[in-house]
Amino acid sequence: MNFALILFLLLAITALLWAVDRFYARKRRAPGAPAPWWVEYGASFFPVILIVFVLRSFLVEPFKIPSGSMIPTLLVGDYILVNKWTYGIRLPVINKKIISINDPQRGDVMVFRYPADPSLDFIKRVVGVPGDRVEYLDKRLRINGEEVPLRADGEYLHTDRLYYSPRYVEQLGERSHQLLIEQDAPAFVSQVMDFPFRQNCTYTSAGFRCTVPEGHYFVLGDNRDASSDSRVWGFVPDRNIVGRAFFIWFNFSDMKRIGRFH
Repeated sequence: MNFALILFLLLAITALLWAVDRFYARKRRAPGAPAPWWVEYGASFFPVILIVFVLRSFLVEPFKIPSGSMIPTLLVGDYILVNKWTYGIRLPVINKKIISINDPQRGDVMVFRYPADPSLDFIKRVVGVPGDRVEYLDKRLRINGEEVPLRADGEYLHTDRLYYSPRYVEQLGERSHQLLIEQDAPAFVSQVMDFPFRQNCTYTSAGFRCTVPEGHYFVLGDNRDASSDSRVWGFVPDRNIVGRAFFIWFNFSDMKRIGRFH
């Protein structure tokens, strides 16, 4: 049972208690008589839970980064905010889009439900939109036959294991972001799952080529050689999208990380 469903059930229960108290029980109590504890607490929690539910379901939702697949953009332990409405308004719990606003763009950092297990939330960077031909050969990304600009940007120190990785800056459209590429790691994808539209992809010893189907997106981690992403488990369907990540609001280890990111 996910948190959104738990919150929805709490909202329904407290709303029922509030309604019973407001329109029925309050009128039957003797003047000055206290309300039963279960009515008092349930009715008083209703406005708070309603505000939290609306904010979390339609505006912003907090997440914690659990893995290093998005290093150096996002680190393990970063607490982030996700814009829930920028890609459209979706019904809570079932995540069905009812109002379309914007489509994900190349370069967006997107949170979505993992296609192989929708109970899990993943975060990756969008590199391919519907109709794109995405190639990652010899660790160079190409979109629709054009090589994505990439330049060296020094080294990144992994403080937990005290080693350095080559750091680069990649330009996806008008947006640039940092990423890590381990030159001594193999270029081929070692494990590939059986996923929908698997026939749209070709894998070789140098990497892969994929054509993104309609209504789907291709995503990669910024820590390119330490990320399980669309290379492995396939495309992200639009129905799985949660929102666009845009702000780090806390990190216990480094308060300087608070702020926007690209």
